[in-house]
Formats: sequence, structure tokens, C-alpha cells
Amino acid sequence: MDAEEGFPRPHCDFQRFYTKLFTIRAADGESFKTELNLVFDQLISENYLNHSSINREDVCSLLVQACRLVQLNQEHLVSKMCQLIHHLLNRLQVTVDEQSLELLLSYCIRALQQCNSWTHVEILQAVAALVYANGPRCQKFLPDLLGKNGILLQLSAPTQPDVDLRRAAVHCMANLCLCVPGQLYLEEQYKAVSLQTFLIVMKNTKAPEIDDVTVCKLLQNALKGIHSILNAGRMNLAQNDLLGTLLAVFKTYMFYGFPGVNIEVPAVLYPAPLPQYEGSSPTKDQMGGATNPSKQVGHKKKKSRSKNKKEPLEEQKEDQRDTAQPELLHGPESGKQRGGDLTLSLLQGPKNYSDRTVPSLDGKDPSNSFYPSWKKINSSDSEYSDTEGGIQSKLRSLQGKVRQGALAGFLSTIKSVEKKVLYGYWSSFIADVPGIGSPQTVSLMTIALKDPSPKVRAGALQVLSVLLEGSKQFLSVAEDTNDHRRAFTPFSATLASSIRELHRCLLLALVAESSPQTLTQIIKCLANLVTNVPYNRLKPGLLTRVWNHIKPYNRRRDVNVRVCSLTLLGAIVSVQAPLPEVQLLLQQPSSSGLSTSGSGTPHRLSDTDSWRKPQQTGSRDGDKENSESPAVELCWLTQLCISIITLPKPEPYSDSDTNTGAAASLYEPSPVRVEALQVLALLVKGYFTMAQTSLLELGEVACKCMEEPDPSIQLHGARLVEEIGSGIVQQHKLDSPTPLDHRVPVNQVVIFWSRMLNGPLPGALQNDEHSTLQTSTCDAVSSILPEAFNSLPNEKQILCITVLLGLNHSEHPLVKAAAVRALGVYILFPSLRQDVMFVADTANAILTSLDDKSLNVRTKAAWSLGNLTDTLIANMESMGLGFQEEFSDVLLLKMLESATHASSDKDKVKSNAVRALGNLLHFLQPHHISKPQFKPGIEESIQALIRTVQSEATMKVRWNACYALGNMFKNPAIPLDSAPWAAQAFSALTSVVKTCKNFKVRIKSATALSIPNTRERYGDSKQFCEIWSALVLALEKSEETEDFLEFKYCASLRTQICQTLLHLLHLVTAEDHPCISKTISEKGGLIRTFVQRFLTSGVEADETVTRTDPQDRVRMLQKAFQHIHSLQEVPVGERELVVQYLDKILKHCVESTEPQSGLQDTQE
Repeated sequence: MDAEEGFPRPHCDFQRFYTKLFTIRAADGESFKTELNLVFDQLISENYLNHSSINREDVCSLLVQACRLVQLNQEHLVSKMCQLIHHLLNRLQVTVDEQSLELLLSYCIRALQQCNSWTHVEILQAVAALVYANGPRCQKFLPDLLGKNGILLQLSAPTQPDVDLRRAAVHCMANLCLCVPGQLYLEEQYKAVSLQTFLIVMKNTKAPEIDDVTVCKLLQNALKGIHSILNAGRMNLAQNDLLGTLLAVFKTYMFYGFPGVNIEVPAVLYPAPLPQYEGSSPTKDQMGGATNPSKQVGHKKKKSRSKNKKEPLEEQKEDQRDTAQPELLHGPESGKQRGGDLTLSLLQGPKNYSDRTVPSLDGKDPSNSFYPSWKKINSSDSEYSDTEGGIQSKLRSLQGKVRQGALAGFLSTIKSVEKKVLYGYWSSFIADVPGIGSPQTVSLMTIALKDPSPKVRAGALQVLSVLLEGSKQFLSVAEDTNDHRRAFTPFSATLASSIRELHRCLLLALVAESSPQTLTQIIKCLANLVTNVPYNRLKPGLLTRVWNHIKPYNRRRDVNVRVCSLTLLGAIVSVQAPLPEVQLLLQQPSSSGLSTSGSGTPHRLSDTDSWRKPQQTGSRDGDKENSESPAVELCWLTQLCISIITLPKPEPYSDSDTNTGAAASLYEPSPVRVEALQVLALLVKGYFTMAQTSLLELGEVACKCMEEPDPSIQLHGARLVEEIGSGIVQQHKLDSPTPLDHRVPVNQVVIFWSRMLNGPLPGALQNDEHSTLQTSTCDAVSSILPEAFNSLPNEKQILCITVLLGLNHSEHPLVKAAAVRALGVYILFPSLRQDVMFVADTANAILTSLDDKSLNVRTKAAWSLGNLTDTLIANMESMGLGFQEEFSDVLLLKMLESATHASSDKDKVKSNAVRALGNLLHFLQPHHISKPQFKPGIEESIQALIRTVQSEATMKVRWNACYALGNMFKNPAIPLDSAPWAAQAFSALTSVVKTCKNFKVRIKSATALSIPNTRERYGDSKQFCEIWSALVLALEKSEETEDFLEFKYCASLRTQICQTLLHLLHLVTAEDHPCISKTISEKGGLIRTFVQRFLTSGVEADETVTRTDPQDRVRMLQKAFQHIHSLQEVPVGERELVVQYLDKILKHCVESTEPQSGLQDTQE
């Protein structure tokens, strides 16, 4: 058939051979063998360029028919048929069905058992193709393949003389271990056997008769198998030093064939603060010595040979990269040397390696050592022929793939193990700064800086990035702000040194890198590093260097590089904000932001400096003199982001991979603009006082974004508005550290929000097609400053309220949750909370959302209900009975019932539900309590609070429940003295104050017990004594805790308990006195110690405790003393015992507090 007949040809040929195969009848004659062999050859020789029309069923049917025709004694045909299986399955990307798999795999296993060894390689290749992604369906054959005497175990053993056979067997095992998502995986025993086999392969590849290409392929297969096993998960790496063994293997082969590096790694790595291996240069004997005919005799670079079309540019870039920064070699890593008999030695490339001399790694010869050794062959001395050169090129590529496989396995290990376990191995992979004269230690950064393969460099950076991700807690101990002049170096200083070295090496890699994909990984890695480093504990300067180095990369042609550079800038302005170092960087005007920091960057930027700069007003010459008025010129970062978002991109910098459409072609690609918006939002969040100078400009940017058709740009424009609004609200809070004259004026805030509400905000709020945008816009509208809201035009206020009330009925849970939360914010606005109609409308909306099926909606509704009930209390105190009488009783009862029901919901809902219950019970008036329809609701709500206090809920829930009971106690209309549930309420609080593990909950329960203001409300004498005894016992146990984190609340707990005890003392009756005197007789010394400390200590800064100054505390004691002294019904002896006891404490405290009275007054 003619090759030019068109696309149907492969399909027609396949069908022709398929039909022909089914016409052949099995026989033993030569004509049968010849005919079948010819069909097999024709099927193998096809290219199958257009194989989409070939059915999987036809392929499986053809292979099964071939098996039926070929007998096992016809070994040549067996071999040819196995080649066909391998070729078809790989070429056509076919996975055979279960029935065909069983027949074909059974045939191949019998062939391995019966046929001569010369056929085994082809048979194993067929097995590898059959089991690929089919491991779970091979359970029936696993005993034959991976059992005790399994075929694959025998053929992959180190004693196997045929290395090609061994490689094919390892390849089969690797394909068997391939994890397919959603399917069953190998049983644990077979997984363990396979992993052990792969590790044995990694340790036994140094036989002298094995050529280097075969070794590389064998290692690749073993690494793929390890990678698949680790990706499958559920592997216990902690047992039998398995984790340490794997890490040692990965450490070894990360540098396999690495030019100029030879390391010895222990067979097992153990957690240690210092490196456990020796980074050493190989000797001449190790590297081949004088026997190598192509030994290097000079340092000239090899002249470039003719290569394929893709190589010259890459090689040229690599050469530029290798010569860009000689300072890279000034000792990027160091460590202590340690060796041993049980080591894994790195195979140093091919035996006929062109360069056996190893460059210096100690920085003494930087001009040469930065070149990869395979590039430093003097062309006049090279004795390689073209064929040999091709072999060397192939070998370098295979060695790079081995290193890549080791890094991929390391990455899977990191994802399979808890991060805190891996931090013990930190020093094995991330080096410290070398000391003077110390040997250099190889690390992940060695690969990132010097590996000739961009893919391997990117792999090392990806591993490093994942290691750094989430490492904030581990790195938080690093510190170098103080000079450590000790006999030993503390771990905090070692870790800080390691962090500094990471910064240095990553910035050097950034400057030297030429591959855009690897460059992206470097910047991502820097962003992860910046996010997790405690810069407030380190000497300043690190972020300045990162800032200056990353600036030029915002103009790179590659979109991903620009996006990542913005991500890094966002990390800088968000980490531990506000940092003084970052504040100084942000104070630089845009005109100073375009310098390249003198870091030796190889990219020319002078001709592109102005393309992102918007029109400037005002003289630039006066910037330095006018440094105190930042409004003259925006900071570089703000200017950059605004220009990326709003200005059209210049034609010379157009991107080949931009989005389609007019807007997309006019502006920067959407990912770049979105990232710039996120950076602006982070800048506003972390450094609002600096961003507020360009408040209205940022508002215009947000408006422009929200008016665009791109949903992602709209969304992040709304989020920028939210951050600006939140920053203004935080700045205007009563406890804000910002001076009044430095805050954004309210009139400017009104202008900002008027622009928003006259612009795209209402349309975004009502955009039902984009629920995420509606959600973010609701959050933005909820961040309006209350004072500014009151100054907005009346129609704008009504617009906000009406839209939010309407969105509370949205079908989208996220929108509904955002709307009900916004209403919960508005209900606290002074201008709205006294409007009974608004309060009622908001209450009905909140109650509707409180019954929603979405937990997120119910959580936000419960929070808003808590705010609503706070408003009821505030109105009750400020407006008196007028508001209470005007508020609907029906709605109040409905709120009480809904809050009671919500108190049995999830903890996220429950914490605010019980808070609302406390407020509602406090709000109730006598006429409410007396109504029959209220009594069941009140009873159920109080029981709900008691159950919550006694439950095993989270700390926040129980804390709020104790607070709610105390809130209820404040209501004099609640019959605390006669209600049947009163005893249960007091019992729950006394139980918590004695036994709760969380001290903040104990503190709040002790506070609640101090709320009743009359003796009658504490019940009878028995109940009063139980409360007293419980508080004394709690005071005695106030230092007993299993959690050391609770110790910081010990003093606060004792303060509150003493305060409550003094409160009870001045309410004591004659019937209660025996209990008091008995306690003083038994534990008087203990109580005296704590009470004296309470009376003389300073003002508590803890918000969990009712704050009183020492003079008030003494007055509390005096009041109690006078009250006890006035109890004439008590026998004189008992009364004098307590009176004298209190008098001694009082005299001691008066003497102690008098000299401090002036100081205490100044503190107030």
C-alpha cells in the first residue's frame, strides 16, 4: 500500500495484519513460522502515527491470538511475539483488559520458566508492558513474580551475571509498583520486598564489567520503583532505619555523575544537628589517574561541536550561566567530615570520562571550578571520536536522569513523612556557612548552583522548596541578633547561619540561571524561604538583598517568572509585618527602585526602565529633600503594581503566551495582574500607614479592576477594597497605636467609599453569575468605617442594607455567609443599632441563616447573633426601658429558642450561640419572665448553658458558656435564689473551677461565681459553703497542670479566685460562718499567702481577669473585715478568729502598698 494514501493507512494496515493473523493456523512447519514471523515483523515495523482509530479490544484480541499460535518451544517466535507485545502496548498507549492480561501474563511467566535465557530480556520487556498501571489486577501472579522464590527476585539479584536481564527484571518490578489513583495497591509484603530489592540494586551497581549506560538505566528503573512505592503512601518509614536508608540513597545519587564531586554517605543517615558525611574531592586513583588518555591538561573551554537544533542555544546559555558568577564557589557549603566502612560511594561517571581532574571546591580557583568538568576539555587534547562524543553526551543525559530520579524520590519521601521528623536531617541536605579552612559540604544548593542539567537544578529547588514549606515553627528558633562568644555554638546560631547561607546561594543561583523554568523554581523557593524565616530574630539585611535582586525580574519576558517575582515581593511585605527593614525599603521612591543593586545581573535593563512608569507630577529632583512627604512620589512597589494592573504593556515586551481577546492583548496577562493585585492587598494589610498616602489612587485601581470583564481581576479588585477598608477600621480603633493626626481623615474615608458605591460595587454585589465576587464584595462592604457610614448619603446607606438583606436569601452558601456576617458588623454601628426596625430586620435575617444546611452559613449567623445580642445589651444600658418595650416579644422568644437550638450544633456554631444566650438571658425583663410562653424557653436555654459548661467541648465554647452564665447572673429578674436549676448552674461552675485543664476556662468560671451581688442569690448556706470550699481548693491547685502552656495563666487564675473569695466574704451570714472559720483553721496559711500576693501585686494585664488596682483590692478586704466584725450572731470566739486573721492580712498589705501608691497611680 502506498505511503501517501493518507491517514487511514495505519488503521487499514493494522486491520489487514489483524485479519491475516486470524487466518493462520497453528503448526510446526517452517512455512508457518516464516509466515507468522513476517506478520509479526510487519506489525512491529508500523509507525501507528494515527492510532486513535485502533480499538483497545482489537489490540488485546490480536495479542491473545498471537499467544495461541506460538508454542513455547518455538523460542524465536516467542521472542518476536514478546517484542510485538512490548511495541504495541507502548506505541499505542494501551492497557490490556483483565481477561487478556491473565492469559498473556500467564503465557509470559511460563515462557520465563521454560525458554532459554537468551529470550528472557524480550519476555521481561513484554511483562513490563503488560503490568504497567495494572498492578492491582496482577494479584494472582504476584507469588510467581515476587514470592519467596519469585522469578523477578531471582533475576534482579546482585548475583545475576547478565546485567541486561537484571535491568529488565527491575523494570518489571518498577512497573508493578506503579500506583494508579483510585485502585488497590500491592499488598504490604510485596511492597516491602520490592523496596528492599530496589535498595539492594542502588547499593550494588559497581561491578567493573558493567558499562555505564546500562548502570544508569538500571538505577533509573530502581529509582522509579522507589518513587512509585512512596507515592502510594501507607509506608511506615520509621521502622528498621528505613527512612535513614532511603535518605542516604537519595543523598548519594543526587550527585551521581555530578561533574567534579565525589562524596561518601553513611549507609544510614540519622537525625543530627551537623552533617554526617564527608564531602571530598576524589583522588587521581579514584578518578582513573594517568591511565585515562583524555586527562585534562588545560583550562580552556571545549569548542562547541555541531549538535541537534535544540542544543546550541541551551549549551550557550549554560556557558553563560557557568561564567556569570565566580563568587558562587566561595564555599557555599561546609560541614564536618565523617567516614566509615559501611558507606555508599558515588559512582563517578563513565570509566573513560573525559575529565578526571576535579576542580577545587574550596574557592581557591573560582575561575575554573565553576565550569562543569565535562565542559573543560581542551579541544586539542580530546581524543574522542564523534561516536565517543555522542556516547559521552548520552551518558551525561542518563546520569542527569538518575540525579533527577533521586530528587523525585526524595520529594516523595518528604511528602510521606511528617515535617518535624525530616527537620532532624536538615543538616544533611542544607549546609551551614563554611568556617575558615573547613572543607566544603555538598548540599541541595550545590546542585542548584552547579548541575549542568536545568531539569536537575529545578528538581533540587523543588525539593528545597517543599522542605521549607511549613517550616516556620522549626526556623523560629534561629537567632543571630547577638554575638555568640561562647565555647560552643548554640543551635539557634547554627540555624541562623544556615538560613543566611540559603539566602546567599539562592540569590547567586538567581543571577546565574538562564533557564526560565528553573528560574521560576528559584524564585518560588525564595518565596517559601522568606515566608518561613523569623527575620525579627536575625540581623537586618537579608530582605534588602532579596528585594534588590528580584526587582529586574519583573520585566522578564517569561510570564511565569514575572508572576513568581511578584509572589516573592508579596511574601516580603507580608512576613512578620511590619518589619523595620521592609518599611525602609518601601520608603524608597519609585525613582530609586530601578537600580539593579550591583549584583552582577547579566540582564540589560537600562533600556526598559521607563516602560512601566506612569506619568509623574512634581519634580524628581526634590525627592530626597522631600523624603518626609511620601505623597510626592509613590514607593517603587506600589508604582510597579499599579502600572502592571492599569497601564498597557509596550509592544516590545509582548508575550507569546498571553490570553486571547482585546483586553488580554492590551494589558499584561491575567496571572501577572492578579498577582500584582494580591501584592497590593498584602502591602495594604501589612503596611497600611505607608499605603494610606495613596489611598484614593488604590481605590481607583480597584474600581478599574472591578469594571473589567475578567472575573479574576474583578475578584481581586474587590479583595483590595476589603483590605483597604479593614486597614482604615483597624487604624480608627480605640486601642490603635497610630496617633490621631496620622490616621486617615474620616472625610477622606467618606470620599473613598462614595467612589466605591457610585462605581462598580453595587453591580458586583448583585452579580448573581459570579458568586465568589459577590462574597468578596460583601466582605468589602462590611469593612466600611462606622463613622464614615454615618456620613454617607442616605440612599447609599439604604442601598448597602437592602442589598445585604436580600443576599441573605442567596442560594450560594458563600454569598449567604458573607451577607449575614456583614449584617453582624452593621448591627454594631452606632448609627444603626438604635433603629428598632433595622435591628428587627437583621434579627429575622440572622435567624433564617441560623437554620441553613451549610455549616459555614450557620457559623457566621451565630457570630452575627452574638453581635446582635451585644447590641441589645448596649441599647438596654443606653436607652433604658424604651428600647426593651419597643422590641418585639415574639422575636425575642424566637431568638432565645434559635440560640438554644444552635447551642447543640458544632463547636464553631456553639461558641457564639451560648454567648448569645447569655446576652438574651441578661436582656429579659420581669414581664418576659412572668409570661407562660417564655418559661419553657428560659428553662431550656439555661439547661443548655449548664450542659455546655460540663461538656468536653473546646476551650472557646466552655469559656463562652461560663461567661454566659455570669452574664445571666447579672439580671436581677432571674430568680437565682429560688429556681430549681440554680444549684445545677453553681455546681457546674464549681466543678470547672476545680478540675478543668484549661486555666482560662477556670478563670471565667471563677469570674461568673463573683457576679451575684446579694447573699440570697447564692442560695442556702450549704450551697454557699460548697462554692467557698471549691474556690479554696481551686486556689490550692492553681499551680497543678499537665500542660506547661497553662502556667502563664496561673497568676491570673489566683488573682480572680482571691477576688471572688473577698467578694463572698463581705456577703457571709451567721449560718455561713462555721464553714469560713473551719477553712481558715485548716488552710489559713495557704490562703494568706495567695491573698497577700493578690493584694500587693500590680495591675493585671490579662484580659481574662477583672482588672482592679491594689488600693481597690485593699478596700475589698477592709469591707469584708468590717462585715465579718459586724456579725453579732456568730459566737465571739469564732468571729474573732476570722477577724484577727483578716486584720493581720490587712495590716501586712497596708504596709506593703503605701510606698507603691504613687507608682500605681502613674500606671493607671
